[in-house]
Amino acid sequence: MLSTPVTSSTAQPQKSTLEKLRRAKEAAVSVARLSTDEKNAVLRSMAAQLAENQKRILAANQIDLATADLRSSSRDRLLLNSERMSVMAEGVRTVLNLPDPIGQVVEEWIRPNGLRIRKVRVPLGVVGVIYESRPNVTVDATVLALKAGNAVVLRGGREATHTNEALVESLVQAPGLPAGAVELLDSRSRDSVDELMGARGLVDVLVPRGGAHLINRVVEKATVPAIETGAGNCHVYVDRAADLDVAERIVVNAKTQRPSVCNAAEKLLVHRDLASEYLPRIVQRLQCAGVEVRGDEETRRLTPGLHVLAACDEDWRMEYLDLRVAVYVVGSLQQAIDHINEYSTKHSDAIITRDEESARQFLNQVDSSAVYWNASTRFTDGGEFGFGAEMGISTQKLHCRGPFGLVELTSTKYQIFGSGQVRT
Repeated sequence: MLSTPVTSSTAQPQKSTLEKLRRAKEAAVSVARLSTDEKNAVLRSMAAQLAENQKRILAANQIDLATADLRSSSRDRLLLNSERMSVMAEGVRTVLNLPDPIGQVVEEWIRPNGLRIRKVRVPLGVVGVIYESRPNVTVDATVLALKAGNAVVLRGGREATHTNEALVESLVQAPGLPAGAVELLDSRSRDSVDELMGARGLVDVLVPRGGAHLINRVVEKATVPAIETGAGNCHVYVDRAADLDVAERIVVNAKTQRPSVCNAAEKLLVHRDLASEYLPRIVQRLQCAGVEVRGDEETRRLTPGLHVLAACDEDWRMEYLDLRVAVYVVGSLQQAIDHINEYSTKHSDAIITRDEESARQFLNQVDSSAVYWNASTRFTDGGEFGFGAEMGISTQKLHCRGPFGLVELTSTKYQIFGSGQVRT
């Protein structure tokens, strides 16, 4: 068991980014050869190491919290406590109990010439992850990458430096883990981000997790292929046929249950036919929960005395990640769909209605990775979808979309079985 928090004075000398990338590339071969039982044994030990080193990890986290200059929503992401540590460890155990995708036969067929062609799942190789101050990503990314047969290179936010160092030093103690299979880059240097983004040939795929600025930077500048995870400008639309009690429960949950995460609702659309009845009720309820409410002109007119701020054009595109919501009144279901498709980040959007036809139109026409009928957007999560942990929520359409986990951390190859066939 490790006994003291890592600090800049007690940490071992940092290897260069290039050295770590080369170690990960070499380790990827060994990780890919591990059997399912061997990988599960590593993950089981990792869960135990998190519990054994919890006191030390939490002490490192307190160092980061004491020195970080962050707004409240970002501090919430950075914060670890015993409950969140238990959730992380349970996430590791969930992943180890999931089916191993490596070697899975996706499809198989026989050609007229007798060739038997089989498409099977294989590891990606080295997975690089660039993320902000969310220590849970350190654990989630590590266990998912390893279970899918990959090595992983982590570059977390500098505000979580001590926490991530303590977490990785705990995880790599797991017996049977190939050396270099989990590499943590120096978050004190911005150069490490650029080096990781340019490591084509050493890193096979890059996953950025964080706000729009980080994601756009990686997508625009990386030479390593990237899976784009999206910011969450998520909407809840309360249809003219909504049950208002259901709508209130869902809207309050989607906005306030954890406002600092990407699947929290940021915008509320309300059909004009019930706006005069519903808006005063839901605005007051949100404000009692500490939410700052902004609204279009019609929302403000229908909520006199409730101090609704005027929404500007920028509000409709903004991901708040805070106790803030913007409200917009629409005249039809189609107007709601069009508004969401114009301003949404294609993450998670919901309709509240008792009308099945309207719900199906919404589900079919809203172009987002997760679309809900009478449920909170907060469920867009790998754990809630039954994937164990997740690497992120992909809002792109190539390779994977929505919460992605083990299967999306694999590629495929073809195995062809012949009996002497030659092509003429």
